[in-house]
Amino acid sequence: MELLTATLPDLDATEARERLAAKQRGFVWLKREITAKQQQEIRRLGIPSVGFLDENKRTYPNGAEVSHLIGHVNIDNQGIAGMERWLDGRGLAALHTAGFATDRLQEPVELALDLRVQHALRDELLASQEKFKAKAVAGLITDVRTGEIIAMVSVPDYDPNNPRQALDPTRINRLTTGVYEMGSTFKALTLAMALDSGKVSLSSTFDARGSLRYGKFDIHDYHAQNRVLTVPEIFTYSSNVGTARMALSLGVEHHKAFLKKLGQLDRLRTELPESAEPLVPKRWGELNTITIAFGHGLSVAPLQSAMAVGALMNGGRMIPPTFLKRSEQAAAALAVQVVKPETSEKMRYLMRLNAEKGTATKADVKGYYIGGKTGTSEKVIGGRYSKTKLLTTFMAVMPADQPRYLLLVMLDEPQAAPDTHGFATSGWNAAPTAGKVIARVAPLLGLEPRPDLPPAERLILAASKNAR
Repeated sequence: MELLTATLPDLDATEARERLAAKQRGFVWLKREITAKQQQEIRRLGIPSVGFLDENKRTYPNGAEVSHLIGHVNIDNQGIAGMERWLDGRGLAALHTAGFATDRLQEPVELALDLRVQHALRDELLASQEKFKAKAVAGLITDVRTGEIIAMVSVPDYDPNNPRQALDPTRINRLTTGVYEMGSTFKALTLAMALDSGKVSLSSTFDARGSLRYGKFDIHDYHAQNRVLTVPEIFTYSSNVGTARMALSLGVEHHKAFLKKLGQLDRLRTELPESAEPLVPKRWGELNTITIAFGHGLSVAPLQSAMAVGALMNGGRMIPPTFLKRSEQAAAALAVQVVKPETSEKMRYLMRLNAEKGTATKADVKGYYIGGKTGTSEKVIGGRYSKTKLLTTFMAVMPADQPRYLLLVMLDEPQAAPDTHGFATSGWNAAPTAGKVIARVAPLLGLEPRPDLPPAERLILAASKNAR
């Protein structure tokens, strides 16, 4: 035994002796996953009855780059996370064990993932994390026509070749396993609800003079205009007061039913086994509708909020997200019409308008005609909202007139940087990060720049009116 422990210093000698002394037939494992060098040294020892069994071992050449998506296997090559677990959950592991399936006979599983886009997204998120000293960063890109997830990054991530790292609670997949108050990106859902109801139009106005008092609570605007605002102004100034009044005008039950229809009140299921239940108020009154209207008081997985915004961009069809390849025909069979096509046109107009002269200007990339919405939410620390610990998000559609892709960027507790003038809100960090991502991935996604396009008022709004 001393000879073996000299070659295998991490071998527990006491445990090994107990295994060897046990009355059982066949063999016992002394050590698994030894190196070729260790095997050679043990052979030289010439110890009787010590043999070797060759095993397959899964290796991941892309390392941490796609860890949360691919997942990993255990020592017996059984999937225990990510797509690895999904594959085994479909019975593949049982077929292998029974000898009815071999790798050569299996059809390859095709993921929608584009490794080039994944790398560019992760690279820009890591740069952003360093610049803004963020605790964590995350991002994803989906195809709004098919629901395919083209790229998904959540950092800190882990190396699936060293799966012990996945046990670290800071390395969770924040896009599917974490739930968060998504801040003002949720205003897109509130405005879509109002416009789709037919009771509110783009020319409707709401009183945003001062704060909105409800009981002992005061709702304020970050970019307060202190005047009556039109619907487009509520969106471009990201008015909490205007958005809350809009939601109240439709009522609590209408609001709740709309968010239910858009999949925000139930757990989102995808191929990934890791998913989280939204945190929904048990008693939902007017105050809940006020705060949820601008993205506080309801926590969802970022992927499910992206699914809803994608539906607002693609003509009003909500398509369940997938990590597998999916055709537009297959997506159409799964799609549910959640808002009218004309509501989707108005939302695309608002998203583009926001990139032209609202809170999303720092994400605009010339020629790609993006639309976007910022979101900044205060994190709950010890049961109270913190003024200093923020979660910033940005959602972008590209291009806004003919939507193909949706990008979500999220920064957890970003700090002010030298060029942000003391601000740590989304327009100063998540939005410019999204702009850098778009500049890199748009050409990879086959989007050609179209210079000198007219503003949203003429290209999207006028075109939709003429079409009708």
